[in-house]
Amino acid sequence: MAYATINPFTEETVATFPDATDAQVEKALDRAHQAFLKWRETSFAERARVLQKAAVILRRDSDKFARLLTLEMGKLTAEAKAEVELSAKIFEYYVENAERLLAPEELPVKDPAEGKAKLVYEPLGILLAIEPWNFPYYQIARILAPQLSAGNVLILKHASNVPQSAAIFATLMAEAGLPEGAFTNLYATRSQIEMIINDPRVHGVALTGSEAAGAVVAAQAGKALKKSTMELGGADAFVVLADADMKKTVDWAVFGRHWNGGQVCVSSKRMIVVDKVYDIFIDQYRKGVAKLVAGDPSDPKTTLAPLSSKKAADDVREQIRKAVAHGAKAEQVGPAVPNHGAFVQPTLLTDVGEDNPARYWEFFGPVSMIFRARDEEDAIRIANDSPFGLGGSVFTSDVKHGAEVAGKISTGMVFVNHPTKVEADLPFGGIRRSGYGRELLGLGLKEFVNLKLIDVVDIDAKF
Repeated sequence: MAYATINPFTEETVATFPDATDAQVEKALDRAHQAFLKWRETSFAERARVLQKAAVILRRDSDKFARLLTLEMGKLTAEAKAEVELSAKIFEYYVENAERLLAPEELPVKDPAEGKAKLVYEPLGILLAIEPWNFPYYQIARILAPQLSAGNVLILKHASNVPQSAAIFATLMAEAGLPEGAFTNLYATRSQIEMIINDPRVHGVALTGSEAAGAVVAAQAGKALKKSTMELGGADAFVVLADADMKKTVDWAVFGRHWNGGQVCVSSKRMIVVDKVYDIFIDQYRKGVAKLVAGDPSDPKTTLAPLSSKKAADDVREQIRKAVAHGAKAEQVGPAVPNHGAFVQPTLLTDVGEDNPARYWEFFGPVSMIFRARDEEDAIRIANDSPFGLGGSVFTSDVKHGAEVAGKISTGMVFVNHPTKVEADLPFGGIRRSGYGRELLGLGLKEFVNLKLIDVVDIDAKF
């Protein structure tokens, strides 16, 4: 697991970083535990002050933070700046809402003999966050902000190809005034991850990543009897009904599939179009995709980024090859992408039959699976015919009916007339092989707290 910054556009190795030693891991755990003992007693006002300062710094140095995202994983400059701003908004959400969301809750009791009962929310201690490269700052912010607000502390094991993004976030939090040890970036190895999970001072692990990584870490956490949350990707359905505004729907489809180079858990990966408008949609979609401009992600004219690494691009091309070998049709669209860098030619996959294993894969790149549904009922069936259950969307001119259709799609999130989106004030999470648990809002805030009952009972009350 070599930690290195490799520019996915130029393929240049910019910097490498050594793995953490076991001694460094143990020292980080010691410091985190000592930090927790103080941080859990810190007032909400002081916690909020630190988070607000972090948001201010992110906005002040937005260009610097954004350039690092473009360098390390090839994110378009505009998208990089948007991620920095989203991270700042997440911090501010908890500045404004954490104290209210964590206020003790008086419980209604039927019998006075039950006493005066209340539910209080107490921090647990050290948490381990294992995060991916596709949103290097946002992924940190959406676990760090709520857990610091709750009084917990965090150790970060980030993806090996964004080591500088991980490091600069640790520097950010130190500048914001967070006590030493309350947030630690570690270039940990796989064996050290298990060592951290097994440490009795660690009380939970949050992972965003692949199914394979999630299965391993969830098993380790389960064996250690530690709470875990898992966000493991998806294959979001983009359902197009017959009355959809076609031009706007196609525009959203092109964006929903190709933002961040198509490397988004909630990308619109499966276009499911009712038969009546299928031919119109695919024709316009093909033209829309063909307008994408692949190139230098720092160039404002570029609208299609490279993938995060050469290996990522090779893996997607191999998935396409296997899908075709099992009967799918692949159509490359648009001008040829650059022959250097981690680019994949935008590809439409059609005729992906139910016996084709690719139908149930996640393509993490500019590959669109397009399905012809007989009617609305069939579109819902196809949408639910997936091992994943993260997000999805329904496009229609009848928004009331769209909401009814959304209610029949089995995922953690469904949007009407918009691809699955991420916001500071919306919850995030899925079901089935997309994982379990929720991040953001009060749901994420309370994933790793002790929901403790305190009940004051009259000493003379009967048992």
